[in-house]
Amino acid sequence: MKRAVLIALIALAACKQQAAAPEAAQAGPPPLLPYQMRAEAPSGDRLAAGRDGKALFENHCGACHLLGGMGTNLLTKQRVMAGETPDKGLLANRTDLTPDYVKQVVRMGKNAMPGQTRVDLTDAELDSVATYLGKAK
Repeated sequence: MKRAVLIALIALAACKQQAAAPEAAQAGPPPLLPYQMRAEAPSGDRLAAGRDGKALFENHCGACHLLGGMGTNLLTKQRVMAGETPDKGLLANRTDLTPDYVKQVVRMGKNAMPGQTRVDLTDAELDSVATYLGKAK
């Protein structure tokens, strides 16, 4: 008798689990976090000068250097240890970067950041991003 009740309970649990499975499958995966989504690339010729540096930065660099990205997390830690406020971990908030420094770091890499090739970011795109980030003279 106990065995029959136990088998019935197991069968009932299996039926409930199968009934719930289609609902979960229809829900789909959770949405990506903002720093995991790549911003849309600005249209136009990638070799043309004078493109939107902010849009290019968000598209090419945003996965690591927008809120929640690995680069932002590491830079925030560095900036706080240097006595600055946490908002300086975001490159767009920095006022101590020069365009030449930005170009050098992008091409050569630094610490955990690998260098970016001219295929990743053309020279014209890099000029626009460096102008956007390079607020120091």
